[in-house]
Amino acid sequence: MKILDLQELNTGPVQPPVQPLLITGANGTLGRAFQRICAIRGIETVALGRQELDITDPQSVERALTQHNPWAVVNTAGYVKVDEAEKDFARCYRENTTGPAILAATCAYRDLHFLTFSSDLVFDGNKSAAYVESDTPRPLNVYGNSKRLAERDVLGCMSKALVVRTSAFFGPWDEYNFVYNALKAGHQKQAFEAADDVLISPTYVPDLVNVALDLLIDEERGVWHLANQGSYTWADLARLAADMGGLDTSFVTPRSMRTFGLAAARPVYSVLGSKQGNLLPSVEQRLHGCVTEMMHLLRTTPEEPMAVAS
Repeated sequence: MKILDLQELNTGPVQPPVQPLLITGANGTLGRAFQRICAIRGIETVALGRQELDITDPQSVERALTQHNPWAVVNTAGYVKVDEAEKDFARCYRENTTGPAILAATCAYRDLHFLTFSSDLVFDGNKSAAYVESDTPRPLNVYGNSKRLAERDVLGCMSKALVVRTSAFFGPWDEYNFVYNALKAGHQKQAFEAADDVLISPTYVPDLVNVALDLLIDEERGVWHLANQGSYTWADLARLAADMGGLDTSFVTPRSMRTFGLAAARPVYSVLGSKQGNLLPSVEQRLHGCVTEMMHLLRTTPEEPMAVAS
């Protein structure tokens, strides 16, 4: 008769490995935010950058999904340079339209859940009330059109895909956003120019990620608008953040958008509302805490010396 040792007695049945949530665009603002919030919420993830997963290559996508066996894919990869897209349009369409469609088709074949992101720039700005999910996209620039086509192609090959339109990120976890740049200018007593003739919906990244995750887990589908409640010009947003940060707001210099000479046309009004329900709190509610964190960072980080023109 075999005598069992204690190790054998204490070993229960082998549990199958937990299927992760696969995140593309691991090194971007949204990709990093998903990793951080999933860790807080106890959601197992695999986050892949361009070197590990090229979303525009069907074979690369197939290899990644076979290797990691996720239960869902969140696509945060893509081309984000709105003005450069006017000339670099082939790359923009490849990364913003072709890539998400390939991911959606592969997820549909494997019966996986899929979430990807679109933009307020799919609209032309001719409304005077908030855009909702059923409004017809009419983009003014290449970037917006790449997102419009992505929505069409993703939902065309995967009707249960989740497409989230959002706008104008701000958040506490990186310096690559308008609010931080405005506060930095004010802190360093430098002039800060901002458009005062366009209205947008600022979106707090942690709110966006948490609610998008909830929708994905709840198996929602179709187009959803996620932006914090409230509409602001860029100049008003800069002044509001500065005031919350205890700064003199006179450093904010309002200008017309057209005077910036941007290559890509922007809608003068791209405020996002929702028929699905306003799931995010107000901009002011989230901005206050975010500004507090940013100002602490600015006050405790040594200032970089100003560059001297040659």
